[in-house]
Amino acid sequence: MQPIRKILNKATNALKLFFTENSIQIFPAKSAIKNYKKNDIKYDIKAAFNVALLALPQGMAYAAIADLPIYYGIISSIIASIIAPLFSSSRHTILGPTNATSLMVFTFFASSAASSMDKDAIFYMPLLVFLVGIISVIGALFKIADLLQFVSRSVLVGYITGASFLIMNGQFKHIVGVAEPLKQIIESNRDNNQAVNFFTNFFDLTTLWEQFQWQPIIIGILTLALYLYLMRKLPMLPNFALCLTISSIIALTLKTTTGNFNLECFQSFQIDNFSPALPEFKFNDIAALISVAFAIAFLASLENTVMGKSLGSRTGERPDVNQDMFSVGMANIACSLLAPMPASGSLTRSALNFESNAKSRFSSIYSGILCIIGFYLLLKLPLVENIPKATLAALVIGIAISLIKWKNIRICLHSTRDDAIVIIVTFAATLITRLDSAIFIGVALSISLFLRKASRPHLVEYEVNDEGNFRERDNKNARPNPAISIVHVEGNLYFGAADLFRTQVQLTASDPNLKIIILRMKNARHLDATSVMALDDLIKHMRKQGRHVIISGATRNVYIVLKQSGVLETILDGCDRSQGETNLFFSSPSNPNLSTRDALIRAQELLGTKNADIKIFFDANQNKKSK
Repeated sequence: MQPIRKILNKATNALKLFFTENSIQIFPAKSAIKNYKKNDIKYDIKAAFNVALLALPQGMAYAAIADLPIYYGIISSIIASIIAPLFSSSRHTILGPTNATSLMVFTFFASSAASSMDKDAIFYMPLLVFLVGIISVIGALFKIADLLQFVSRSVLVGYITGASFLIMNGQFKHIVGVAEPLKQIIESNRDNNQAVNFFTNFFDLTTLWEQFQWQPIIIGILTLALYLYLMRKLPMLPNFALCLTISSIIALTLKTTTGNFNLECFQSFQIDNFSPALPEFKFNDIAALISVAFAIAFLASLENTVMGKSLGSRTGERPDVNQDMFSVGMANIACSLLAPMPASGSLTRSALNFESNAKSRFSSIYSGILCIIGFYLLLKLPLVENIPKATLAALVIGIAISLIKWKNIRICLHSTRDDAIVIIVTFAATLITRLDSAIFIGVALSISLFLRKASRPHLVEYEVNDEGNFRERDNKNARPNPAISIVHVEGNLYFGAADLFRTQVQLTASDPNLKIIILRMKNARHLDATSVMALDDLIKHMRKQGRHVIISGATRNVYIVLKQSGVLETILDGCDRSQGETNLFFSSPSNPNLSTRDALIRAQELLGTKNADIKIFFDANQNKKSK
């Protein structure tokens, strides 16, 4: 026993050293457990209750999108929400099935690529989700998540928009009551190696118009109208669960009172329908699934990174994207053992968790426990078999509609030509090809455009001397507490550099004494949708705190991008234009510092003082100085 124990200890120490060298914590929740406060429990439980009310029906909906048994989505939501926070860096993220990953599963098994597989999707799901988990863990160890900042937001916007159309297209069959005959047509097309995409599916649906049923159409339209109305008027309510309940009650009432109101409902499930089991590892199956597993792992990590940074910009936290990728991997490995579905970062559930004042990562664990209770009730009570498929399909369509962000689409289309090309090509690829191919088409195009003219912006520190002139600051001198920060931005602000720009400016904005940020953008070039969105987020975040962002030295090109994208309106919000007030000052070729002087005067007007302390940001990693 002694030699075996020594071998195990050496192996454990080697594993810990490997994780440490790669900056990955094996169990980061350990410190959170030690620092957990009793007063935080009530906030976490309240947030968990709100999240559970959304996670249960959403899990069912995402399983329906993937064409899997609906309990797969519930169980995967439970497992991911309990396992992921044990390994993540963020305290607000909630993992589970999502629209995009569920749809990627469906489109793969509906395509001709799966025609060579002799079993249905349910058989292959444990191995697929396990591969997603392993790929994510390996990617985290080798810091692949750091490279995700080079994926343009235009890719994600185009992909999500295209996926939204695919989701709606895939749910119309339940709304019109022709799911079974349409499934037979799609399977026939797949077996004959015919193209299966948005256009072919829509055409096949229209050929069945004579079989459309009026009962599910009525229920679907009423459910969708109610959901969209409530989301617009009362967005803080658990509208998904509320609409699912109301619609199911109406359908059951009509069915029992009229006698001829026929609706296809879900089948009830029992506890013996699933049990823990290891995936079956076969080389041929791994070879067939590895490409879609890479795509799902990439998309899940990308979704989680975007979500983590979005929440981080609101909380002031700086998430460790590789640690979060590691949590995605561990959650998927756990999900592969029981009712598997891919787990990813859910923006809706995570945002709800944050807005519900969750204090720690334990709110995610509590929501998983509450989902277990909800799942038990679904097992014991006659609820699932009274949920019409048209009802859930209508709610899925409602979610898909909410995923289409017209403002972001407009920014991507009008910011630069490259952004417009990327979003259009990615969107078209989602409608024509498989989603696991479409995401890589968009990424490849985005990176190729980036590599043509990518560069890093750098920030140079200046200070104002007693005579009022600008000069480079001596690093040996202490900096006074700032009220105004002048950030000189120089270089290309492409999407690859936008994250650095956002991080460095947020670091400056973290000073509680700071009231005004002046961005000197005389030498800033090539703004695109990602950097413009980062600027838009920064301005809104500062304004909520009663602070301001002023642009100085704006060139004509910078002004055109800001105006076309609509962010200029955000910059000028609150300015009395009739009095000549503005928060944007143009560069003057004759005197490069004139716009900064005017910006300082405007800053002092906003502060109500003529003696504001000034702090200039300096990037010590850059050697190049501004002219």
